Amino acid sequence: MEFGRVSGSELSKIDFTLPAEPANNNKWLSGKPGTNAKVYLGCAKWGYPEWLGKLYPPKTREKNYLDQYVLHYNSVEVNATHYKIIGEKGIQKWADKAKGKDFLFCPKMYEGITHYGKLDKHQFLTAEFIRGIRGFGKHLGPTLIQFNERFSPKRKEELFDFLSSLPDDLKFVLELRHPLWFSKPDITEALFEKLETLKIGAVITDTAGRRDLLHMRLTSSKVFIRFTGNSLHPTDHTRCDDWVTRIKYWLEKGIKEIYFFMHMHDEGTSPELTVYLVDQLNSKCGLNLIRPIISTGPIVLPKKRTYGLKFPPLEGRVRPK
Repeated sequence: MEFGRVSGSELSKIDFTLPAEPANNNKWLSGKPGTNAKVYLGCAKWGYPEWLGKLYPPKTREKNYLDQYVLHYNSVEVNATHYKIIGEKGIQKWADKAKGKDFLFCPKMYEGITHYGKLDKHQFLTAEFIRGIRGFGKHLGPTLIQFNERFSPKRKEELFDFLSSLPDDLKFVLELRHPLWFSKPDITEALFEKLETLKIGAVITDTAGRRDLLHMRLTSSKVFIRFTGNSLHPTDHTRCDDWVTRIKYWLEKGIKEIYFFMHMHDEGTSPELTVYLVDQLNSKCGLNLIRPIISTGPIVLPKKRTYGLKFPPLEGRVRPK
């Protein structure tokens, strides 16, 4: 993930402290420990060849990456659905990999809906996207609706109408990146109030170069965190420590669901930081999250194959973000 990236020399100058807990969050916290609270932790996607010999056996074929991933985590962001509408049958094949497990897929909405043209012109694409992700069945987690930095509050009513049109039997979370959404108090409050009405989560994005997105506001009884580390820089671990403290507080106050997804500018190092985070959460919060098992053996990247003028099938494959 390149979004929010800063140079290594700048990292030590950034205040990574999490903001104070907003008073409005109380309405989504029962005040009592959530004995049935669900905590899901995973990575940005499962298709990283850099994990061969580290998280996956060295000779694992790409089509079997997901089989290995579900042994180490209980959730994943699905980046593939952002670049292509995938049919229900294709989605079901992924869901089958998690059969019998408490595992959730969190698909990212197709970019043809969120990044191009007016939202009200994409009813067909939206319906097809929704039809496809329903193939996850009981393994479907919140769907991430992400807009880029060009999507400004000038399109507020268009956005609100779109969000109101989404099926209310599915879970959605929203990530906005245009700075004005979070620098104008009246706009920010209108946004959060609308999300609360619709019970859509406001994604909390923790990345070095955009601290304004670290709003910490709950707009439903679930919280969705996208954390971007910096290739195991020392600040990565102290930032995780702060998140463990906040998650412990939320759990003690009765939050229902927590989703935490690890991103890295160098995704090859994501597993190491997730191991650290899982250990801290299990120890400090009394959880029993799956602990990823990292091999210390050599990392073996797969040999490149030649397809001539033809390209391999795109289904199940993802483009870099």
